[in-house]
Amino acid sequence: MINIVLFEPEIPGNTGNIMRTCVATNSKLHLIKPLGFSLDEKYIKRSGVNYIDKCDYTVYENIDDFYSKNTGTFYYLTRYGHKPHTDFDYSDSEENLYFIFGKESTGIPTELLKPHLDHCMRLPMTANVRALNLSNTVAIMTYEALRQQNYNDLLRDEPHKGNDYIERS
Repeated sequence: MINIVLFEPEIPGNTGNIMRTCVATNSKLHLIKPLGFSLDEKYIKRSGVNYIDKCDYTVYENIDDFYSKNTGTFYYLTRYGHKPHTDFDYSDSEENLYFIFGKESTGIPTELLKPHLDHCMRLPMTANVRALNLSNTVAIMTYEALRQQNYNDLLRDEPHKGNDYIERS
């Protein structure tokens, strides 16, 4: 299973977009407090997510609470990582994969990264940008893992208008 972990997220719009990605990909979302916003539905809906009721998510009091309740392989997305995200094998769809993302302003604290340097990664980019937007990075990572798993049971055709919609138009 693909798990998206947001360590102390600060921007509700990013979390709302990530919730939508999780619903679209059957991924589970893990939110680690403190959150920089309220999870009250009116605040999250303002960020554009109409899928909060379909999102499988859990909120944790802190990182220790999260680690104590979850097992699997943990990957850390950080601008300090030395390996690209494509250097890892995510193809085992039975394995619990956890992609951990830091808060928008400061990322993942170094004390959390140091014990896991072999699982720290960075999306390659130019020196002109410090990091991509959090929700974009989550989408890239989620879809890379899904690509390696042949997209599991996700639909490949638009479900509402039919797979021959263009031909019929």
